[in-house]
Amino acid sequence: MKNQVISNILLICFFLILVFSFAESQSCRPSGKIRGIKPPPGQCNQEHDSDCCVQGKMYTTFKCSPPVTGNTKATMTINSFAAGGDGGGPSECDNQYHSDDELVVALSTGWFNNKSRCLKYVNIHGNGKSVRAKVVDECDSTMGCDSDHDYQPPCPNNIVDASKAVWSGLGISDPDDVGSLDISWSDA
Repeated sequence: MKNQVISNILLICFFLILVFSFAESQSCRPSGKIRGIKPPPGQCNQEHDSDCCVQGKMYTTFKCSPPVTGNTKATMTINSFAAGGDGGGPSECDNQYHSDDELVVALSTGWFNNKSRCLKYVNIHGNGKSVRAKVVDECDSTMGCDSDHDYQPPCPNNIVDASKAVWSGLGISDPDDVGSLDISWSDA
């Protein structure tokens, strides 16, 4: 009897270790920090109230994003993928600019997953509506505060950066008034 109790206790301990190990492997921790530099005059595009890096401020970076599920929680932000827009250069997936009227998004680095979602579609659910959008770019969570990133800070690790058309599809006509929106998304 005593041996069976000990065996059961060991089995429970082993199970708990496995559960916590799995949970640990599913988490996403910061990968580092970068120090902000002051953008040269006129070099940080503040369209849609985009942040500019602050001299000396430390910004957290991530190589990962939360696990993707059939209903992945995220924060949606506004981005212009057009030439001269706050998205900076052409989109990473196709080296093209995209009109604000196209249903396109950029995903945080971990979700972008080394271009594995390039030109694929995702379903976005928010504000009681759904829309299907094409992934065309990365919202870089590993770097920022330089000319390649329009002197903007690194992206958080849970961002779906969406065109105005995506916001409109979710029933929000002026995303600048909202700023960000809690959404969920999934691969289409």
